[in-house]
Amino acid sequence: MKMLKRFISYYKPHRKMLLLDMLAAFFISVIGMVYPVVTNNMLNDYIPGKKYQTIVIAGVTVLALYIIRMLLRYFVQYYGHVIGVKMQSEMRKDLFNHLQKLPFGFYDNNETGRIMSRLTSDLFDVCELAHHGPENLLISSVMIVLSFTYLMTIDWILTLIIFACVPILVAVSLHYRKAMNDAFADRRKSNATINASVESSVTGIRVTKAYTNSELEVKKFAKGNNEFVSSSKRAYKAMAKFHSSTTFIVDVFNVFILIAGGLFLYAGRINFADYSTFIVSVNLFISPVNTLIGFMEQFQDGASGFKRFVEIMDEKPECDAPDAKALENVEGNIEFRDVTYSYNDSKEVLHNVNLKIEKGKKLALVGPSGGGKTTLCHLLPNFYKLGDNGGSIFIDGKNIKELTLESVRKNIGIVQQDVFLFAGTIRENILYGRPDATDEEIYEAARRAKIHDYIMTLEKGYDTEIGERGVKLSGGQKQRISIARVFLKNPAILILDEATSALDNTTEVFIQQSLDELCRGRTTLVVAHRLSTIRNADEIVVIMNGEVTERGTHEELMAADGVYKNLYALQFRDNDVFE
Repeated sequence: MKMLKRFISYYKPHRKMLLLDMLAAFFISVIGMVYPVVTNNMLNDYIPGKKYQTIVIAGVTVLALYIIRMLLRYFVQYYGHVIGVKMQSEMRKDLFNHLQKLPFGFYDNNETGRIMSRLTSDLFDVCELAHHGPENLLISSVMIVLSFTYLMTIDWILTLIIFACVPILVAVSLHYRKAMNDAFADRRKSNATINASVESSVTGIRVTKAYTNSELEVKKFAKGNNEFVSSSKRAYKAMAKFHSSTTFIVDVFNVFILIAGGLFLYAGRINFADYSTFIVSVNLFISPVNTLIGFMEQFQDGASGFKRFVEIMDEKPECDAPDAKALENVEGNIEFRDVTYSYNDSKEVLHNVNLKIEKGKKLALVGPSGGGKTTLCHLLPNFYKLGDNGGSIFIDGKNIKELTLESVRKNIGIVQQDVFLFAGTIRENILYGRPDATDEEIYEAARRAKIHDYIMTLEKGYDTEIGERGVKLSGGQKQRISIARVFLKNPAILILDEATSALDNTTEVFIQQSLDELCRGRTTLVVAHRLSTIRNADEIVVIMNGEVTERGTHEELMAADGVYKNLYALQFRDNDVFE
């Protein structure tokens, strides 16, 4: 019932149009009853009484009503679908807006393809249900009630005999409905699996070709595709049982009318004209019953789609603490105090970490992969929430738990190893740092990132399309654009998460110059893979197994002859081997 209320709430902005749509559907049903009434009068009165003029008038009247019904059907088909599409658009907007508010943890556990299926195919089925649902229910219900009422006026006993099949039809429908619901829900999950597989494969097509693993991808896709076929078979088997059983019961109506009607006609209880009208009217009853039976499949599709829509909408979004305050006039003093964190109650990734970074200083985090460096960086902008016993993080002495998420993140710039650029132009991607920036500010940000001169050599300059994820650019060019984006944002705090580790040595040197320019005057937290890039850091912290094991300047750590020195020596030994 709660889910039904949520579904109905999307009709509210379209109440007037929905009312007109339902009125049109109602009159379509009423006009449908004209034919059997006229037929009865023809056989009982107009033809025996040789009322030729009345016969013509009745025929023309029926034709005129059918023209009106045609126009009403046009209205229902067009505007009904418009209502459905608008509802679909509103649901998609609500879902997309909600996705923007969900925490990192949600995306860690849900594949992009599965999310896409909720936004597209699921909501399309919901749209179809939104349009056809009320219309089919109203037209069919009115037709059933009117045909029943009219048949009762002809012969109530014969009518009750025929309509005795209705409870059986309802019982069979309810019996198979749950099986259909479960089966179609499984099919939707399988369809989402296929979408996820396609999204992953297409996104990684260059890796697939580089490793000549097309056959492996085909096998992975085939597995999901076969699961979809299997779940579809189960769904259609349940649907076949439903349809074959219910249509058999509907066929019984015709048998009953043949036998009972023939006997009543033989006994003189009804005349031939009433018997003929009865047959026509029963067909008017059977037709909406068939419509309702067919509607069950559409209902299952739409209901399953809406359920999956609600599942995401019920995911708890990121939210500010009560009475959260905005972070303003940021200087950039940072403190991690007794920070402890684990993902999904698993093993601790960080344990009792205490760090302080004074404004304008650079702190570098080094250590083996999986030690917790990146997690520490993700905690600062509140991408992941610290638990009640997880310690605290302060910016300028203010606990980030008590600050608004937007104000904290506006003051933090991030440059990562895996640069993400949006499909679009270079201008649009740089502008992402501050959407209200002027062209001159964009150009200045690009100059400081040392990418402006290259952009100006392109035929369309800043309006050059870069392709999906910047596929038309080199790694260094993508990194410079991401740096320009941060320059434009101009945050007080900067996070560099292995920003140059994916670049070759020559490119790294040039990018490092841009990064040094970016770091100037900002509090910087650096996750370093190449230790040569952080020798000038104000403090270097070694993190292993989630704990701080060493800290100091480069010279101090080298003199300590500990983990840092070993890492440094190992890295430069490897460089000697390859150089």
